[in-house]
Parts: sequence; structure tokens; C-alpha cells
Amino acid sequence: MTHTNAIDRLVTLLAKLPGVGKKSARRITYHILDTETSYAIALADELSLLHKTIFCCNECGGYTETNPCHICTDLRRDRSIICVIERAADIRIIEESHEFNGIFHVLGGLIAPLEGITTENLSIDKLLLRIKNNQNTKEIILALNPTLEGDTTALYLQKVLKEYPVEVTRLASGMPVGGDIEYIDRLTLSRSLRGRIKF
Repeated sequence: MTHTNAIDRLVTLLAKLPGVGKKSARRITYHILDTETSYAIALADELSLLHKTIFCCNECGGYTETNPCHICTDLRRDRSIICVIERAADIRIIEESHEFNGIFHVLGGLIAPLEGITTENLSIDKLLLRIKNNQNTKEIILALNPTLEGDTTALYLQKVLKEYPVEVTRLASGMPVGGDIEYIDRLTLSRSLRGRIKF
């Protein structure tokens, strides 16, 4: 029977994080051990509070500590443009480009039948309701990753949005095919937002 200690258990947990392998997880663990105890306690406290203090905005689906979130309640934002994204984490990435001043809508995933994700699993009905309730909506930007799942989702949204008096656009080809919006540099994302095309 293999003996495991606190180090091994933490390495195993950290290795489950995206982009963190076993070696990186071990390096992080030993770094935490080498720092002051107060740092480890503060880190543990913040991790334990994360799910208690952060939740999804009722309007856009983004992560927030207030409901609605600060973007949805910001009167300076252009509410006639809705940027549709896959994950809540994509909001921060697009915000950092400083090219978009509209509001967001988080789908909560992409259509992927092989993984059991269908249109019913996404917040598409909520998006359509938002458009119905906001007669000023003029444009829907589909800021979805240029992957098979992203394209499938975009084509489906284009189809259902034909019934509404809105222009549907997609990010321009500045984003590489098969790329992930999370890893796109600011300049490329800025160009994609500026050069979006009618869908």
C-alpha cells in the first residue's frame, strides 16, 4: 500500500488544474511550503471562500459578488450590443482588450453532442428572452472559439436569431482556427473585435 502525505495530496489536487502538470504541481507545493505560514493560510481562506462569495449574475451569467454584476448595472455601457461568449472567464479577457463597451451573455458551454451538451444545456433561451425584453438590441457578437463546437454553436445561433431584428456578427479571423480565446493576445483580440464581420 502506497503511503501518501499532505504534500502528495496537494500535488494531486493541483495537478488537476488546467495547464498544471505533475511537475508544476510539485513545484507550487514546495513553493507554498517555503513561504510563510500566513501566505498558505491566506491562500486556503480565499479558496474556501470562492464558492461562497462568487456566483453567476442573473442577467449575463458572468461571475460576480453582486447581483446583477457591475457590467450589467453600468449605465455607461452600450446595451444595444450583446457579446455572446462560452464561459464566464471570457468576460475578463474581452474587457482587457478595451475594444468592447456593450454587455455580455454567457452560454455556459458550446454545442457538443458527443459530450452530451445540446442546446438545452446552454442559456440560449435566456439570450432570446433578453433580446425580446430589450427592444434596443441591435447587434449580437458571437465571440466563440473557432473550433468545430464553436462553429456549430454559432451556426445554430445564427439560425434562431434570424427571427429577431438584430445583426449577427462574429469575431474576425484574427483568431486562429482551433485557438482558445483565453490564450489570445490582447492585440489579436482587439483586431478581431474591430474587424468583426456580419454573420
